[in-house]
Amino acid sequence: MTYTKDLSIVISLFNEEESLPELISWIEKVMAAEGYSYEVIMVDDGSRDRTAEIMKNLAAEHSDVRYISFSRNFGKEAAIVAGL
Repeated sequence: MTYTKDLSIVISLFNEEESLPELISWIEKVMAAEGYSYEVIMVDDGSRDRTAEIMKNLAAEHSDVRYISFSRNFGKEAAIVAGL
């Protein structure tokens, strides 16, 4: 049996430490209300704040959240492609 998600949400992040927890909370609420199975793939594009640390914590707390962290800023397109 193969298990698939209804949606894969790829998010490019750069210095988003303040908004990231709220974003994940809203995604969870909407997906639950709509009955979708989903995964969130966050890509930190070389942030200089605590975005990478917060992503790791969120991924540890939420089974449907994954992350990729770049060592430096490669740009939004590279981050989206990596997430896909």
